[in-house]
Amino acid sequence: MAKARTRKTSTRRNTGSRKKTSPARRRRSSRKGLPPWLRFLGLALALVAFVGGFVAASYVVRLDRVVVAKFAGKPFRVPSRVFSAPTIVYPGLDQHLVDLRGTLVRLGYRESSDTKNLAPGRFVWSSGRVRVHLRAFEHPTRREPARDVVFRLSGNIIEEIREFPGGREVGAVQIEPEQIGAYYGPNREQRDLVTLDEVPDHLIDAVLAVEDQRFQSHPGIDLRRIGGAMLANLRAGRVAQGGSTLTQQLVKNFFLTPERTLKRKMQEAVMALLVEVRYDKAAILTAYLNEIYFGQRGPTAIHGVGEATRLYFGKKPRELQVEESALLAAIIQSPNGLSPHRGSERALKRRNLVLELMHEQGRIDAATLERSRAIGLHLASISPDPGDARYFLDLLRRQLAEGYDSEVLTSDGLQIYSTLDRRLQRIAANSLRGGIEQLEKRYPKLKRDDPAKAVQGCLVAMRPQTGELLALVGGRSYGVSQFDRCTQARRPTGSVFKPFVYIAALEPVRGRPAITLADFLDDSPLEISTSQGAWRPENYDRKFNGRVHVREAIERSLNVATARLANDIGIARVADVARRLGIESRLPLVPSLSLGTADVSPIEIARAYATIASGGIRPETQTIEDLVDASGQTLERRRLHFERVLAPGTAFLATSLLAGVADRGTAKGVRGTGLRGPIAAKTGTTDGERDLWFVGFTPELVAVVWIGFDEPESVGVPSSVGALPIWRKFVKEATGGRIRGAFMRPKDVESVEIEPSTGARALPGCPTHHPEYFLAGTAPEQTCPDRPERRRRHREETERGFMKWLRRNF
Repeated sequence: MAKARTRKTSTRRNTGSRKKTSPARRRRSSRKGLPPWLRFLGLALALVAFVGGFVAASYVVRLDRVVVAKFAGKPFRVPSRVFSAPTIVYPGLDQHLVDLRGTLVRLGYRESSDTKNLAPGRFVWSSGRVRVHLRAFEHPTRREPARDVVFRLSGNIIEEIREFPGGREVGAVQIEPEQIGAYYGPNREQRDLVTLDEVPDHLIDAVLAVEDQRFQSHPGIDLRRIGGAMLANLRAGRVAQGGSTLTQQLVKNFFLTPERTLKRKMQEAVMALLVEVRYDKAAILTAYLNEIYFGQRGPTAIHGVGEATRLYFGKKPRELQVEESALLAAIIQSPNGLSPHRGSERALKRRNLVLELMHEQGRIDAATLERSRAIGLHLASISPDPGDARYFLDLLRRQLAEGYDSEVLTSDGLQIYSTLDRRLQRIAANSLRGGIEQLEKRYPKLKRDDPAKAVQGCLVAMRPQTGELLALVGGRSYGVSQFDRCTQARRPTGSVFKPFVYIAALEPVRGRPAITLADFLDDSPLEISTSQGAWRPENYDRKFNGRVHVREAIERSLNVATARLANDIGIARVADVARRLGIESRLPLVPSLSLGTADVSPIEIARAYATIASGGIRPETQTIEDLVDASGQTLERRRLHFERVLAPGTAFLATSLLAGVADRGTAKGVRGTGLRGPIAAKTGTTDGERDLWFVGFTPELVAVVWIGFDEPESVGVPSSVGALPIWRKFVKEATGGRIRGAFMRPKDVESVEIEPSTGARALPGCPTHHPEYFLAGTAPEQTCPDRPERRRRHREETERGFMKWLRRNF
């Protein structure tokens, strides 16, 4: 027993004497037991995890910066739009002249047969009666409310305009301006930005029903939808359904390329989550509705529901009906494949699918579903852009560049209301192109195989009283040459410069003019010494005519008589008149200037003749009425600038001379197709028939035509053959063949009967006489029959009258 106890005691003692091992010591012991390779692998994995986490975090941060930069900056490029002047319609107007039906169709108005409920943007065309529910339009100075009006027609003439249904007579109505172009960015994207307040709820419901029904609840990616799409694709054996949410679609369009790779899909998912974290659903939905692609209109990509609504329905988003909203949502999946303009059956089928989804999801009731599904596709007509205003748009852009850089014009969504008359522009383009083609057909030697070397031309039209540019065609084909011959080219003007000589001679200097319209000029051989040697002008037919009447000299465009007149009064005086009228190009003070040897642009000639047509008041050339930014703030407003540079009487005498040219002289061909009404005109053909000019004006319009080769060579015909027919066709189509108004005689001009062979005042008993115009106090003293006493008394009366006129006017 004792031994046993001793053994137990010994055992306890030994046990109590062992040292206890700490946990850290035990871990060190266990490590010493791990193989080296395993310890290295663990360290490597830890390092990889750390680096991977850092890289992933950096990647996410970088993506987040991209997201924030896009949303916080300028997320959309909105091109600046250029609009024509509004179309004004009034009683007495020929509806064909304003192309009433064509204008409505181009603006997206839809013809209807429903006369009971005619919505804005629709019209009913019947015999003798046109009813149009005009849309309201915003304009800085010509804002118009929506109004339902009836045009009553007698043939093509609008007899009266009345409001419907009240029947109140209307003096005139304005139809909204047409868009004539835009200044696009590098991707040629067109959009019209909208806010959620401007979009009907049923459009949002339609988009969400077919594109992302759980948009309001998911965090940016929808795992349930992804799983459903994978299952559907497996069953179909192809990619038949997508799993992207609306947010993912926005991310793809905003930030990513269209490639289909796993890397891009992962990037898309991460960015979608970031977008959802950063921004609320309303901001995301607004961005989506403004970014989504809706197809092409020619080379232009249509983005956003605002522009799509205008393209497909010719209206604003807030005016959409349920079935129209469903159609827009339907074509998002494949804008070009489902375009209703290309395949109406496919588009209709998918639209009805969207309506059914909206009903299944409780977004519309059964009655709305049935009513909307029963309505067919009613689309606005799409008129292809003829491109005839591109020269005008380039001119406008060059002018705008003085105050707005290219980035602003292509991305800030400015609205530029121009002076361009859409109808006149179209007529001008067709007249120029058709006229040159007829010239080549009539004279085959003018035809060139290389379009770049073909006969060229330009046509510019202006309102003389205001300087508003109404039409500008800088060449026969913008696609071949963008060089604007109306504003960028300077060519010798030939005889269209001659009226400046006659104005200088008719304008009183120190109380008396150098000539009156009853005087005669000398058309005998002339030699003038110059620094380059003797200058001997010749007439077009190489003949001399001796003593000729002033009217005859300009009506026959006699070079020698005009050159002698310019030499008598001084070439500096002629140049001064030209500059005052609006010529800004350099005018060399040489004798040949009187015959148009100076290089001048057609638009300068248009302005100078506009000054004559407006009674001596020189207008500034106007291309812009108003310029408005995207928020509706007016940035620029047209300011009309005028300056009187010629007395009204002198301007009227010049107009009378040019009216004679149109009636009896080299321009009498303008009457060849029955064009009636007041016309003043002048032909111009330079040496060797290299430049053909025709300038003419009516009381409301001045137009200039130039024809020639870019690299000067002979056209081989005079301007009466090459340029005049183009002017005549343009003005006839513009006016319908009946020119309104008259050239009004001012108070300081009197009409006196004269004897034509002597220029003497005709008294009773004079065998031949006709009326002639004179500035007050400048009528001839000599009489027919010749009566010295009468002549003395008349001289005294004239002097008294002239002194009264001086006191009254000065």
